Amino acid sequence: VQLQASGGGLVQAGGSLRLSCAASQRIFSSAVMGWFRQAPGKEREFVAAIRWGVGNQYYANSVKGRFTISSDKSKNTMYLQMNSLKPEDTAIYSCAKDSDWGELMAGKADYWGQGTQVTVSS
Repeated sequence: VQLQASGGGLVQAGGSLRLSCAASQRIFSSAVMGWFRQAPGKEREFVAAIRWGVGNQYYANSVKGRFTISSDKSKNTMYLQMNSLKPEDTAIYSCAKDSDWGELMAGKADYWGQGTQVTVSS
């Protein structure tokens, strides 16, 4: 499966963006999908994840209450709504898919999309 991330851009602090991650084929209910980000000079970090079948969500503490992960099963697409953006949210955001929750959370997913740049100005 191929994942295509989009929706990044330049936004002022306090603004919003919505990222999309479209899969090239149907995502089965057993899958888990998530968003990761990597800022310049830093390691990649987990942002949010969702269990595709039941919709359970999990967030990094740094984005909890500001970001919302969601899915549209009819479109095989995952979203990340980002509100109240901060300069420290600036990073390349990538989406990932796996069949194992632990592997995904550890950043060892089987499938990765290309990144989309998010830049938040102060």
